Amino acid sequence: MKTFPLGSNPLRSALLGAGLLAFIASQALASSHREAPFISGQSQVDATDLYMFRSYEAGRQDYVTILANYIPFQDPQGGPNFYMFNPQALYEIHIDNNGDAVEDITFQFRFQNTSKQGALPVGGKQVKIPLINSGQISGVNPATLNVRETFTIDVVRNGSRSAAHSPVTNTAGGSATFDKPVDNIGEKVFPGGYAAYANQHIYNVAIPGCAVPGKVFVGQRKEPFYIAVGKIFDLFNLNPLGPESGGNNNDLEHKNVSTLAMEVPIACLKAAGEPVIGAFTTASLRQGRVLDGSPPTGIGKVARSAGAWTQVSRLGMPLVNEVIIGLDDKDKFNSSRPKNDPANFADYVTNPALPALVESLFPAAKAPTNFPRSDLLTVFLKGIDGVNQPRNVVPGEMLRLNTDIPATAMAAQNPLGVAAMDNAGYPNGRRPGDDVVDLSLRVAMGALCVLTGTTDALKVGCKPSDAPAGGLAFTDGVRKNASNYGASFPYLTTPITGNFNPPAAAGSTYP
Repeated sequence: MKTFPLGSNPLRSALLGAGLLAFIASQALASSHREAPFISGQSQVDATDLYMFRSYEAGRQDYVTILANYIPFQDPQGGPNFYMFNPQALYEIHIDNNGDAVEDITFQFRFQNTSKQGALPVGGKQVKIPLINSGQISGVNPATLNVRETFTIDVVRNGSRSAAHSPVTNTAGGSATFDKPVDNIGEKVFPGGYAAYANQHIYNVAIPGCAVPGKVFVGQRKEPFYIAVGKIFDLFNLNPLGPESGGNNNDLEHKNVSTLAMEVPIACLKAAGEPVIGAFTTASLRQGRVLDGSPPTGIGKVARSAGAWTQVSRLGMPLVNEVIIGLDDKDKFNSSRPKNDPANFADYVTNPALPALVESLFPAAKAPTNFPRSDLLTVFLKGIDGVNQPRNVVPGEMLRLNTDIPATAMAAQNPLGVAAMDNAGYPNGRRPGDDVVDLSLRVAMGALCVLTGTTDALKVGCKPSDAPAGGLAFTDGVRKNASNYGASFPYLTTPITGNFNPPAAAGSTYP
């Protein structure tokens, strides 16, 4: 498989200048936050973002980091329950390592929330407290933590349902049960600081089938995604050709998310002869659910579930369900698998409605004219030839990473990734600092048609004249970079404290 040297990257010129107005959607637009009608009311199983990249922490170059974020739009002031994973759900991270659009390795996460029934003596009676903690918190599972949230991870190979399950275990003691840190309630609760407390929940783990240990962390993090959501919803009420950084506020800056983080040896993920791995994350619920009017003592017992698992959330590449899939089929996409994408969603990719909508709002942004849109079929369902396309690829939407391309050191990373000659970035996987809003969906307006040239060097089936707006530099005016995130696993930063109470904006008053 060929890769592009840093000094002569053919993705650079077109993608740096390509236009993207692919933001107008009928559901909340923030990567994959509340992107479909059903999932918008099921926040605990709503996948928001998926990241996959070669680890750039010093000494960890032989590992891949995978971050699957769930539970969107978390206000830091989330008490008394804060944000727990659903103990009646199945969360999964799937890896396809041979390009056939079918998972070969699956990591299954299951959660258990256990009340300790903390009580205080009040007038001669023991009365259960109304809080998730009874005092300050330090260490793993202290007595002052009133609800203990734990999780297990199983590895499944060659099929996520029927194949044998093998547990991931803690290298310190061999336990298959891990504690999840409670959310960042506030400074008074964590006298040693929340970061020090949460870091005690980073585990070195033995992964079945892997010769060396990996790492796992599950817990709350500061929302890493960045976008001018409000202005975009207001019919793109901003200067789309303005500055790429500082032009608008990041509307997710004061939110948190919950993260499933794994660092896995590359040798455990890729197959012989194929350096490209694909990934997507899903969440599933049981088919049947009954509300219990007299639930037993415990946490999360109001609804009882039974029946087979039913997939309700799916995420690979960012923004696909939002800006490509039609409103009526968004739930269907969330319940589908990559191998079925060509049969189920081909028209949305080859004949997309969004570029036409963009042109109606901005007449100068002429929609591409090449139908069927083979360029979109390539970037979303196959990967780009010479960058992250498997040798024997079968079309199916997922995030793809060429593990043969070395990681770029944190200080040298460019948020425009491959387009800026940083081959270790998006769309070759995705790092926290990569600007997928300004970059990854620019192809919706024909960036690849401009890039591929008259000779179709990238084999995307179009030419520059097919995309009149393919070279326009649209932006939402929000940008971060690698320095806004951590330098080591799990890379995403400490969540915003629960006692966060920002002042009113200048000139405004609270009602």
